[in-house]
Amino acid sequence: MSRPGAWRTAMRFAVYQVSRKGGREKNEDRMGYCYTRDAGLFALADGMGGHPEGEVASQLALQMLAALFQRAAKPKLENPTRFLNEAIIAGHHQLLRYATQKALLDTPRTTLVACLLQGNAAYWAHCGDSRLYLVRGAKLVARTRDHSYSELQETLRHDVMPAERFNRNVLFTCLGSPGKPVVDTVGPLLLQRGDRMLLCSDGLWGNVSDAEITDQLANHPISQAVPDLVEMALRKGGAKCDNVTVLAIEWESAESADSAAAVSTQALGDEVFASTIQASVLGQEASDELDEAEIERSIREIKDAIQRSAQRKT
Repeated sequence: MSRPGAWRTAMRFAVYQVSRKGGREKNEDRMGYCYTRDAGLFALADGMGGHPEGEVASQLALQMLAALFQRAAKPKLENPTRFLNEAIIAGHHQLLRYATQKALLDTPRTTLVACLLQGNAAYWAHCGDSRLYLVRGAKLVARTRDHSYSELQETLRHDVMPAERFNRNVLFTCLGSPGKPVVDTVGPLLLQRGDRMLLCSDGLWGNVSDAEITDQLANHPISQAVPDLVEMALRKGGAKCDNVTVLAIEWESAESADSAAAVSTQALGDEVFASTIQASVLGQEASDELDEAEIERSIREIKDAIQRSAQRKT
């Protein structure tokens, strides 16, 4: 694994995110990102069906991650890998507390995948089967390995039973489970200009192949690749398609600085924290369709904060 190079005092990236309910009654996926001048956190969670309040589980996990990031990134993290591990475990404990406070018979559960950008390096962690893909040029450089029994056997190269006898949704770990979650962490990985990272729920990768995901990221701007991949998954998934949620980042993006997707932290002060992960009243129903108008509104608020910070510095 490459070591991060010289420290940078600002970042430039593009980010694009879409979430669709598909054929499900509600959208239990959540996504978002937050950043300071020197570090960025991107996260996606997929609340698990078969357990109560999956949408609350995914939202609580993201809120915990963002709150701890805001506290620790001043404006950078001392140890990004340790932060990811500890913050995800903290999200797990938050779900256990919530279940106790609400006297629930079962604990809300969720998967989670998160990516941290700091300096010129990427770090990521996951629990469950929400994935991260890293594409460089036309090549898939890295992909997380699901915490599912089918992928475990494939990874260990054991004799695998026929695929139809495996349920890809059966996980051996998640946040909110009775035992301590398994959290896999990776990094630092030295980034190159144009690297693209994609976080997604199983509603995407369950319907669209790794090759198709790689091809879209390699050959189209993320502002085109993300909605096209989501629509492809919805078509292939049909009437009973799972929630489909995707968040993609391009490092040192070629996107126009005026684009809604483009972010530069150059003008941010040391204490500025920007976030699209909104705090909400527990149990309050969130929007099932996180559309571009809502996302662009959050981005405009962030850019206004950046502009105010820049004006104070001049």
